[in-house]
Amino acid sequence: MAIRHGILALLQDKARYGYELRAEFEARTGGVWPLNIGQVYSTLDRLERDGLVVREGSDGEGHVVYSISPAGRDDVEQWFSTAANRSSPPRNELAIKLSLAATLPGSELPTIIQEQRDASLAKLQELNQLRKDVPAGPRAEDIARIMVLDSLVFQLEAELRWLDLCEARLVHTGQIAAVLPEV
Repeated sequence: MAIRHGILALLQDKARYGYELRAEFEARTGGVWPLNIGQVYSTLDRLERDGLVVREGSDGEGHVVYSISPAGRDDVEQWFSTAANRSSPPRNELAIKLSLAATLPGSELPTIIQEQRDASLAKLQELNQLRKDVPAGPRAEDIARIMVLDSLVFQLEAELRWLDLCEARLVHTGQIAAVLPEV
């Protein structure tokens, strides 16, 4: 639902066409979640079907311009005023991978955990560098980028703690030997 509501939120500023919406979405979310232009236009089609956006016509250069309808304004206002729904968590590829590996004979679960830990640490370092590179000014775009990067950093930090817990659980159950830190 974030793409749908993101497009509606952007249309509150002004009427736009698909490529403008994609560029604005990426700019305002720090460029972390690139959008496929086909996804933007298929979302606009569904929003139009649902009466949440209206085609305004062409901008003179062949771009179809969309604006938000009153029902769309109500919908995005409801989205902003309601907490994010956590009742059905998104599928987590890593959790699925580890849970399946834990139940399949011959899986090298410790190796899978370590490979993921290495990849997650590398990504964490990359994100921390990106955070340092964002100007510390009061520009809304910079604040938005930092907020998105902070969210991703915290998710990776939690993932690394979870991987440590998974490994500790395997040691506790005797599925792997305790790994002593190198001195």
